[in-house]
Amino acid sequence: MQPAIRKIVTYTENTLIEGGKAAPRPMRLIGVAAVLTNPWAGRGFTDDLSPEIRACAPVLGETLTREIIAIAGSGDAIEGYGKAAICGTSGEIEHASAMIHTLHFGNHYRRAVAAKTYLAFTNLRGGPNTPIMIPLMDKNDEGRRSHYLTVHFQIGDAPAPDELVVALGASIGGRPHHRIGDRYHDLKEVGDLHG
Repeated sequence: MQPAIRKIVTYTENTLIEGGKAAPRPMRLIGVAAVLTNPWAGRGFTDDLSPEIRACAPVLGETLTREIIAIAGSGDAIEGYGKAAICGTSGEIEHASAMIHTLHFGNHYRRAVAAKTYLAFTNLRGGPNTPIMIPLMDKNDEGRRSHYLTVHFQIGDAPAPDELVVALGASIGGRPHHRIGDRYHDLKEVGDLHG
């Protein structure tokens, strides 16, 4: 069983000026989303989601990774990364989660960009035009706040009730004029909050 992909949508945003000041380097945000038929739609409650995960997630991971790398120019160019999924109103949030919370999906992207951190994520249920919000973080340093970003776009006709939207996000560069430090500075300043 291959995923029944209806379309692939791409999004790019280039920030040249932030806060009235030219960016020292343009920040580029990229989103790539596949709109596909939810393989569990209309089947009632399904106990075992793994056959469809194994069949669909690797294809989605490979396809979306190839698309996002093509836009970025290379895996090395990507600094921040994340993922998201939305299920239509006839599906379960578990269906959206199933497609992205598996190494069958995420490892394609992690390997292609030589990442060390986990993929930040969102998963939710919604109808057509539901905002796709992909949280990003630095692919090698989860404490680097300059790369805490969000890729935000919408698809006017997706997801339909029986569809899923599965997406990857990327940044080339971090926020222009970043000046709030990183998590490590806070840890030094406040110490161990749990100790």
